[in-house]
Amino acid sequence: MRPAELRALVRPGGGGRSIRSAGELDAWFLERAEERAEPFTFVVDIAGVLRLAPRRSEHVVCAGGGAVLGAGEMTFRGESGTWTAEEVGNQSTGYCPDTASGPAVAAALAAAGIGHPSGFTHEVVFRRCPACDQLNIVREEYFVCVFCDGLLPQEWNGEHAG
Repeated sequence: MRPAELRALVRPGGGGRSIRSAGELDAWFLERAEERAEPFTFVVDIAGVLRLAPRRSEHVVCAGGGAVLGAGEMTFRGESGTWTAEEVGNQSTGYCPDTASGPAVAAALAAAGIGHPSGFTHEVVFRRCPACDQLNIVREEYFVCVFCDGLLPQEWNGEHAG
């Protein structure tokens, strides 16, 4: 889906749950015990607050349709009150976040008192093809569009700068 189509899915009062502390994460996990083994959809909103939603949620919906500083998926490990984001990646086709968004994600986790890796544990390099306008995931630094064989830009050109 294109960003405009994703924004159409946003409902008033919807979006991900803001997580400002390990206690808030603890409470959210109590509501989602059956999903805890799966990765969660996350965004870091413009205020620098972590927002979580179930994995199959669209990132744009998790963000309430707003701009973000970072987006992707993460898994957690720990016990009541002590949590660590064990896996953190920037895979989000709604926002196509640059790999440089890692520090904003780390800052949101640190502000909430949640342990985290020093950077993304899984990085995805997104580029939109200037020739055919298709979204590409760059693998092995091969900056060629899989749809039209056009050259992809070396610099990030995502639609939603954070």
